[in-house]
Amino acid sequence: MANRFGRGPGRPCLHRNVNFNPKADYFKPRGIPMADLELIELTVEEGEALRLKNIENLDQNECAKKMKTSQTTFQRILSSAYKKISDAIVNGKAISITRL
Repeated sequence: MANRFGRGPGRPCLHRNVNFNPKADYFKPRGIPMADLELIELTVEEGEALRLKNIENLDQNECAKKMKTSQTTFQRILSSAYKKISDAIVNGKAISITRL
């Protein structure tokens, strides 16, 4: 049975600490119209994980603490972000940064 958020029973969603506020929310290969591109959706959580790890140069435990999540969950978020960005770069897809 779905709850008031349209989800089934299980653990509720946690609100992680995210300070990532992108200046742009779309990135695409140059010279290809958006209508011709497949879109990859990167969440702000994934953007925050990338920012903390690669721009702030924090280790994963520090990143997890800043995002108020476990190290395992942080690793899952970071891995998902790397996979999406790699797919977009290698396969010429656009990236949209979405807010949950």
